[in-house]
Amino acid sequence: MPAMPPPITDEREGLKEYVAAQQYAFHALAFGLTDEQARSAPSVSALSIGGLIKHVTNCQHGWMERVAAAPELTAGDQRPMNEQSSDYGDEFVMRDDETLADVLAAFDAQNAETIRLIETTDLAAPVPVPPGVPWFPKNVGAWSVRWVLFHVIEELARHAGQGDIVRETIDGATLYELLAGIEDWEPTPWLTPWGKQPVSG
Repeated sequence: MPAMPPPITDEREGLKEYVAAQQYAFHALAFGLTDEQARSAPSVSALSIGGLIKHVTNCQHGWMERVAAAPELTAGDQRPMNEQSSDYGDEFVMRDDETLADVLAAFDAQNAETIRLIETTDLAAPVPVPPGVPWFPKNVGAWSVRWVLFHVIEELARHAGQGDIVRETIDGATLYELLAGIEDWEPTPWLTPWGKQPVSG
């Protein structure tokens, strides 16, 4: 996949390609890491690459459940907030019994479902705002699927940016080096794929 989404012809294709580009960034962030590195939190933050991938997997899952259930609320969104919040206990943590390969496999499965719904769902369909969530608006009854997908792009991009800092703190790797490494780009004097020798002069 190139470092930027391809030219687009319509809104649905644009949403699909921009979601896919942000999803792919997490594969670059994880490129070449050991399980230990993926679960490490080397910066001032408690965030890890593995934990971020788990979070964006679960984040997409929750929003896509709402899209699939629309115009009804999901069963999960009808539970009391204290029950819902207990589900998030280890969402940002890659546990010792989890591997990076397993975390990425779950991420890829959810990515495919997200793309499937982008391709097939009415973008104007109403998605009800779950009640009782403190950070959700009180004066809005429903979002559209379109709004949800823009929000998913926002979530993925925000957490990929956090991942950039975590990954650079682990071993100095930056996103374009990682993209070049995962896709085996030819080295140039101005960009060396991660894991290759720089080109001199």
